[in-house]
Amino acid sequence: MIRAMQPADTPDLLALLNWMDDAPEREVFAPSSREQGELGSECEDSVSFVYDGDDGVQAYCAISPFRDGMVLEGPLSETGEHLTDLLRRAVEHAEGLPVYAFCARDNLGVRDALEAAGLTPMHATDFYSAPLSGLAQGAAVPADYALVTQLPIADYRALYRAAEDAWASRLDWSPEQYDAHFARDDVRLLVLTRAGKPAAFAELELNPEEARADVTHLAVHPAERGQKLGRSLLHLAAADAAQHPEMRHLRVRAHDHMHAARALYARVGLGHCRSIVTYMLDGEEEA
Repeated sequence: MIRAMQPADTPDLLALLNWMDDAPEREVFAPSSREQGELGSECEDSVSFVYDGDDGVQAYCAISPFRDGMVLEGPLSETGEHLTDLLRRAVEHAEGLPVYAFCARDNLGVRDALEAAGLTPMHATDFYSAPLSGLAQGAAVPADYALVTQLPIADYRALYRAAEDAWASRLDWSPEQYDAHFARDDVRLLVLTRAGKPAAFAELELNPEEARADVTHLAVHPAERGQKLGRSLLHLAAADAAQHPEMRHLRVRAHDHMHAARALYARVGLGHCRSIVTYMLDGEEEA
């Protein structure tokens, strides 16, 4: 039967998460904790459901706040059963808000269940990776440009807007949120300027647990395109990450419509490693 998750279900959920981790094609958006105590605390922030069978918890799905709406965690089921029923139960708690879901492109069972529950695929995001050692060798600041690691929030926002970026939530950050983000030890901002004006930047986040540095965003001002600044920033980001001995790989991402970014990644030697599909169920709130 489907019921609300209880604290005693945490070991069974942990087993499901570890099962998911064993194969990339099983990936869904899910709790990040892999320790029983931390996992129990993380699940308290979600409305969580399980399918309880004869042998204990066999499937899991939850819903929690996300951006302008809600996000589904899961569904997870080793047998592939009860996915749609769990999804529908979780979506009932969306309260008219948009509902998002994320899963591996090859996770066909979950994708079928998401669509059966009324969610629609929006786009795919592909991830590309390469060893830092090779990428860092090409690091050089282009002639006529300077490299800085800080940017006033007004200049940051202006470059975001000029680059036609869709990551609108960044534009809503307060100065305090902006300063706090770039004060983090695991975050880097690399900016190329020309004549003192920002031309392009890359944001880098270090993930020591996975020995990986992620370029979370790359922006080039339209007036500066064609100067190979994107390529330069990828090499510079790799060199920056390589200063940390625990880092081994650089990873980037691109949505399926970002053809120029995909071509750039191929040219610098980044290989495809992962694909995630974003799903959405439109909200029904009255204006």
